[in-house]
Amino acid sequence: MRILIAEDDTVSRLILQKCVVKLGHDCVVAKDGDEAWAKCQTEQVDVVISDWMMPGLDGPELCRRIRKQESDQDRYVYIILLTSLEGRQHFLGGMQAGADDYLLKPMDKEDLQVRLVSAERVTSLHRHLADQKAELERLNAQLYEEGRTDALTRLRNRLSMQEDLRNLHDQSRRYGRGYAAALCDIDRYKIYNDRYGHQAGDDVLRKVAHSLATVSRASDTVYRYGGEEFLVLLPEQDLATAGRAMQRLSQAVAELCIPHEGSEKGIVTISVGVAALQPREPKSIDALIKEADLALYHAKESGRNCVVLHHEGQNALYQVTTERAGV
Repeated sequence: MRILIAEDDTVSRLILQKCVVKLGHDCVVAKDGDEAWAKCQTEQVDVVISDWMMPGLDGPELCRRIRKQESDQDRYVYIILLTSLEGRQHFLGGMQAGADDYLLKPMDKEDLQVRLVSAERVTSLHRHLADQKAELERLNAQLYEEGRTDALTRLRNRLSMQEDLRNLHDQSRRYGRGYAAALCDIDRYKIYNDRYGHQAGDDVLRKVAHSLATVSRASDTVYRYGGEEFLVLLPEQDLATAGRAMQRLSQAVAELCIPHEGSEKGIVTISVGVAALQPREPKSIDALIKEADLALYHAKESGRNCVVLHHEGQNALYQVTTERAGV
């Protein structure tokens, strides 16, 4: 173990240091309580052996500071108080300050060895528990991420999309920021699956997903919406800028040039429907997604491989803008 000795008496400090080293431990020394506390900030120690009465910080106050520090750092230091004072009430006061054990002066080597054996067991147990806690936190974080990641495409999944949409919608209302949502569908995907097989179909999903995620802005997020559909969230974008962004993504998918004999262009393409929420607009999330879905429907009806923007109005079904990918 690494042991910090805090003792203002030079002879007692040297004797204690010699005993600790002889018992096979590393040793750090401090001449008073203030120096001991300073070294506790920079040194990783397992045990502190501190005199009760010292200049500056005394032993009990050093104990209290170490215990408070531990609560912030999630680590445990075994503390032994050295004292020439006797009496149960005195010992109880030291334990209440945070000490684990005590040694009476003049110190007996065998007594020290017994205390250090106990200290090694306790500190070893605390290290083991800390390691288990860290591993549990890592596994929980991994499970959290896996639960929000689509297994096939490695994009964010529907659960993650719902959480992010709620957060984005709340921010939009709170800060008056608009955003857009785009639904993308791989054109003639069922025909592709039937003609080339499901393994090839899965490979197309992965390639399209990777292209969408790679070409989109860092602030945008792509999700696996379901089947061959993807959803893109575009924070702080209006309908026009979101449309241009999705045109770029549509072009990137087409430029993969994945052969598809069952499609109009002979390659894999996507159709896209875009809807936007204006700042302070009282529109629900469901309404926004329905508008994007309606625009996607028009994209398919307009010949596929295009981006359609949803405009407000009673005749929204026909008020669409089509920008065909340059293939």
